[in-house]
Amino acid sequence: MGAVIFPPWDIMMKLVKALGLVLPLLLASGVSLAAPSIQSEPIQPIPKAVVKNPALVELGKKLFFEPRLSKSGFISCNSCHNLSTGGSDNLPSSIGDHWQQGPIRSPSVLNSSMNVAQFWDGRAKSLEEQASGPIANPKEMASNHVLALDVLRSIPQYVNEFDKVFGSKSISMEDVTRAIAAFEETLVTPDARFDQWLKGDKKALSAQEVRGYQTFKTAGCVACHNGPAVGGNSFQKMGLVAPYQTSNPAQGRIGVTGKDADRMTFKVPSLRNVALRAPYFHDAGAPTLEAAVATMGKLQLGREFSQQEVGDIVAFLNTLTGKQPQIVLPILPPSSNKTPKPTPFN
Repeated sequence: MGAVIFPPWDIMMKLVKALGLVLPLLLASGVSLAAPSIQSEPIQPIPKAVVKNPALVELGKKLFFEPRLSKSGFISCNSCHNLSTGGSDNLPSSIGDHWQQGPIRSPSVLNSSMNVAQFWDGRAKSLEEQASGPIANPKEMASNHVLALDVLRSIPQYVNEFDKVFGSKSISMEDVTRAIAAFEETLVTPDARFDQWLKGDKKALSAQEVRGYQTFKTAGCVACHNGPAVGGNSFQKMGLVAPYQTSNPAQGRIGVTGKDADRMTFKVPSLRNVALRAPYFHDAGAPTLEAAVATMGKLQLGREFSQQEVGDIVAFLNTLTGKQPQIVLPILPPSSNKTPKPTPFN
């Protein structure tokens, strides 16, 4: 999937401002906004996951929770993308091998299949490509692909499962990442209260929550946070109106493209389940949703939100928490005598 290209920012903001002028007239004329047309809204409901290959997904789930893919035998994908806490670890930066501090905040794995790319800087074009990175990253799982494959090939049950799914007992890293990605594609969160409201349930949202959504639209937040995932589908500069002050060394897309124009340009995060994932931003610079909304207003929109506007928008954002994936923890197959031993302490 290629990056979504938006019109120039000045044109987008003119359109948003025009909507802001028209909307009060509609409200004054008595036009109801309680039952919107889904097609006319910048945000659409999250579709439910469709599992086409249950055996592939089940294998991917085991690998997602498999700590033996790490050098220490302790860290799994779920360590940083905890499915019990909104698909992230809720830390300013993740903890890697030997308690190393990661360079950036861990993004949520929930609804990640809807992202234009993976990682904050979009350096991985797919879930498969993303899944291979942490295994060999010395600051994350600190293993390597050869060792990780040796571990899996030494476990008879894994060999049989890969044979069942892929038709071969020769396990490859492509098979590993394909299975993990297939599981991650099922980690969607449909049926949020906001989705119910979009579909016509007028009682799904309170008056404040509806008011927050209207402010979210007319202020211009939807220019970046749109679509089913309410973001994740474009790259934008952090600090359009004023520079974003941070001590975090991450510079965004420039590390991928080499273009200075991409400095401090990051993938726009999805706002689905955002209430579960404090702190916020790539550097955890906003400890609360209220702080995040206020900062985004100033730096991205050049707007000083009132206390009521902040409260209304936060109320709306809380309606984006959908049904969390109901995961039954997999029973991982036992190691064999040939399985390489983990080295957690040296």
